[in-house]
Formats: sequence, structure tokens, C-alpha cells
Amino acid sequence: MAVPVLLGLLGDHVVSAEEETFDLFAQDLPSRDLGFVDPKAPVLELTVAGRDLTIHQSPGLLSSDRAGGTTGAVVWAITPLFAAWLASPSNPLFTSRVLSPSAAVLELGCGISALVGLVVGPRVAQYVLTDQPYVARLVGQNMAANRQRPRQHHPSRRPTLRFAPLDWEADEVTPALAGPDDDDAAAAVARGSFDAAAVARGSFDAVVACDCVYNDALVEPLVAACRDVCSLRRRRRRDDGRRAASAAAGPCVCVVAQQLRDPEVFELWLACFMRSFRVWRVPDALLPEGLRAGSGFVSPALLPGYFLHFFVLAGAVPWEKH
Repeated sequence: MAVPVLLGLLGDHVVSAEEETFDLFAQDLPSRDLGFVDPKAPVLELTVAGRDLTIHQSPGLLSSDRAGGTTGAVVWAITPLFAAWLASPSNPLFTSRVLSPSAAVLELGCGISALVGLVVGPRVAQYVLTDQPYVARLVGQNMAANRQRPRQHHPSRRPTLRFAPLDWEADEVTPALAGPDDDDAAAAVARGSFDAAAVARGSFDAVVACDCVYNDALVEPLVAACRDVCSLRRRRRRDDGRRAASAAAGPCVCVVAQQLRDPEVFELWLACFMRSFRVWRVPDALLPEGLRAGSGFVSPALLPGYFLHFFVLAGAVPWEKH
């Protein structure tokens, strides 16, 4: 199984949210603004993971008083860095085979850019972008503006990237995010709307979130959404033990990247996650020479001031000693 390999690379899991918060915020963190790339530009030209991308954003929406928030209207500085790291072949998710060309990934809080999905989507079987419905139009515009032509040796490869509305505070996470009900599955696969292997699993290999927590009100909904997505695989096994594809797959891995801002919000976030998940940090040994953070906690691929965690549902890793 791939997940034991990944966890073997990561080493010991985090045992105290308070101690991790102290260690992290004791670092000499760079002074930053809120963390936008350029909140006034309607269009950004970015190069991420070797791809030249045109990203449309909405400065007007960002400055509006829309109920429910507007932070997804522009690109945050951590997003291109996280996207490049996640898409890299040397990423431990790929080297451990947690992610592969047959994998399914769900992103929470993708914002308007679809940036992570644009560079990671071509490397997996299915990548589902989710966020509140207000971002859907620009997500679609950015997907269309950056659509890759099929490779010559894979002319029939179907699109792997799609958007589904999901509001953590209002919507329920259901297996429909991974694929349609059995009665509709064959038709959906034939249309190219879903990948056959992903539909067979009815769940995801990884759920990712990038810079999604800004205040304590968002902590519980984000943790609940991550827990529910990761539980889809366990639920699928319980409801239908005959599904070999689901049974053979390991537990869903959660990956969260975040800019360091408020230590109280960070500690609340980590403590809340640790009630349901085992948590791992990225050790220096996995990271390029010259970019390593001294503590091994901050991912140098994301630069000091950003952090990255891996999570697996508690109890979903039978080889772990509790």
C-alpha cells in the first residue's frame, strides 16, 4: 500500500498542537501583507510547474460586501508555490504512489483561479475543484483559457478537471462528488464526465486545501469537510464490501497548505484537526538542499512563513501504534 510508504517518509506524527504552534511562530517569519499575488490585476500571467497560465480574477468582487466572503476572488501568494510543489514528480505523494495517473483528488476552497487543479489535474485520473458557487464562472473561464491539447500519444485522454459547488458551512459532502450513482455511472464515464477508476472507488485518494483558514469561524467547517471527504472511502467499504477498487485503495490523505498569520487561529485549527486526524510534518530530508527550513516544519518549497501538513483519519491507519 502507498500510504505506509508515505508515512514512513514523514516520520513521527505531531503530538501537541500547542508545542507545534510555539515552535512554528518562534521562527523569524518574514513580514507580509495578507498574501495576495496582485489583488488589483484583472488578469495574471503566471508560470507554474513549467506551464504558462493566464488567470482571470475579480478585484471588484474582492472589494465588495458579498455575504459569505470574497477571499476566493483573487489569487493568494501561496497558491502558485503549493501548486508547483504538489505537481512535482519528486513530491512524496507521487514518489510513494499515493497519487498516480489513476488517482482521484478533491480540492476544498479552490477559489477563482483553479490553479492547483490546472497543474496537478493532468497528472491524475480525476481532480475535482470545489468552492462556493460564486466562483464557478471564473473557474470555468480559467479552465477554458488554460485547457491543454491532448498529447499526440494520448489523443483520446479525457479531461480530468471539473468543478463542483461545495460550501463547507452549508453543504453536505456526498459520494456524488466522486462520481454518480451506479445507475448513471456507465453513461457518465462514456460521456467523459468521470473517470472509470474514480467512479469504481466512489471516493478520493487525497483532499487538498490551500490557504483556506483566516479566522476561527472557518476552522470547524473546514475540519468537518476534510473529515467527511476522507470518510467517503471508509463508508464505501462498509456499505459495499464487494467493491474491490475501494477495498484495495488505502486511506484518503489530506494535505493542507497555509500562510502563517495568527497563532491563536493556527493552534485552534491544528487542535481541531487532531481530534479526528493523525498529523505529520514534512521533514527536511524530503526537501531540496538549500531550501530546507531548519526546523523541518516549514516546507522550503513554500518558503518561510508558509506551512504544510499531511493528515490521515485516526483509526484509518491500522499499522500505526496509538
